[in-house]
Amino acid sequence: MATLLSVDNLAVSFTTEAGCFRVVDDVSFTVTAGQTLGLVGESGCGKSVTALSLLGLLPRPAGRVVGGRAQFQGQDLLALTAEQRYRVRGNKIAMIFQEPMTALNPVYTIGCQLMEVYELHRPELNKPQRREAALAILHQVGIPEAEARLAAYPHQLSGGMRQRVMIAMALACEPDLLICDEPTTALDVTMQAQILHLIRELQQKTGMGVIFITHDLGVVAQVCDQVLVMYAGRSAEQAGVFDIFERPLHPYTQGLLSAIPRLERPGKTMLPTIKGQVPSLEEQKAGCRFANRCPRASDLCEQQPVVSLAGESHQVWCHHWRDRPS
Repeated sequence: MATLLSVDNLAVSFTTEAGCFRVVDDVSFTVTAGQTLGLVGESGCGKSVTALSLLGLLPRPAGRVVGGRAQFQGQDLLALTAEQRYRVRGNKIAMIFQEPMTALNPVYTIGCQLMEVYELHRPELNKPQRREAALAILHQVGIPEAEARLAAYPHQLSGGMRQRVMIAMALACEPDLLICDEPTTALDVTMQAQILHLIRELQQKTGMGVIFITHDLGVVAQVCDQVLVMYAGRSAEQAGVFDIFERPLHPYTQGLLSAIPRLERPGKTMLPTIKGQVPSLEEQKAGCRFANRCPRASDLCEQQPVVSLAGESHQVWCHHWRDRPS
């Protein structure tokens, strides 16, 4: 498989009233054509910021990329001019945002917003052709009565329908890379399964690479090929999806997996939890950021862990990954 995106040592900082803080620190990963990389971790660990930084969508002037490279089809995304980034964003790389009700403009119809994508990125199409293309992509994502939906406003559609519209807008220009930022959040289980199946089906048809951002490990097991576990802005563990579930090595990954409800557990028993809280930006130290919650922490954890290769493609950032869980 050809490598679509190669991110090396990405670093992002945010300036607040309390100072300047690294919210993403030295994160690296690759995405290959036809495969899905899952970015996993608790809320606030830097997953969405990582994706937004690649597309130049960080809130300015507070957020800015302060280090690293992101090679996409021979271009460094982090070094592009505004005009160059405009040609890539929405055309070569598309993103499905977490909450479709806020991502869609409430005062414009679905058809108007969808056809705008073609107007911006496919200027060779005239208005009737843009309408036909919008109808075709709505049919492709499984929206019934597509003709009527073009005249509807976002509030007139269900959550699942709005999410399908977001997917249609992202796929309109047949991107090579699709970034999904928790696209199934707040959807019921049935609709979640349909959305995941749709993304997987379209990926198989087009061969696009996918970055899937989520904190739901069940979704990860269903759709991802590779997984990067993040904690407090740093990489914790990266491996194939089977290695992550069958042989997790980082204490944080093990803690996440142990907290999943399982049918074999006795009823009415407490789920295992990871004690403590994610350190705030002001509390983050130079060493291992998981140390204050880790059962294996030692004085060595005052130093920042370097990556260890635990298998052919299994990386772990931990001083004690070889130790047995206590």
